[in-house]
Amino acid sequence: MPTILNPYLSFRDNARDAMNFYQSVFGGELTLSTFGDFQASEDPAEAEKIMHGMLTTTQGLVLMGADTPNSMEYHAGSAISVSLSGDNEAELRGYYEKLSGDGGAVTVPMEKAPWGDVFGMCTDRFGVSWLVNVNSGQATAAP
Repeated sequence: MPTILNPYLSFRDNARDAMNFYQSVFGGELTLSTFGDFQASEDPAEAEKIMHGMLTTTQGLVLMGADTPNSMEYHAGSAISVSLSGDNEAELRGYYEKLSGDGGAVTVPMEKAPWGDVFGMCTDRFGVSWLVNVNSGQATAAP
């Protein structure tokens, strides 16, 4: 099996809501395990928090996420963005619309970028930044 890089998102108390939202955007199978499932927290109030969530789609996308225990430091909106790219403009625009809607915000509208691709940026309602790039087939690479 080759090495795989998967985004793993951190939340304070709303990983369940976030991962269910991402499943509504991307489809796929979602598995959620709580701290209580594995007796992984000494704080009974954290038993229902998500210790590990994984969304796997038929397109090969894998997105993971978890709640951060109260005993650990949490940095909302850390300095990372999740990037989606490909050739299927309808699919990618659909993701962009769902991610930026319902409490999300458009940072850069989906439009032709200087490098020739269609590109947009948004922040979803959970504060996660997304970059969406539709490949134009030109030789220049997107940033």
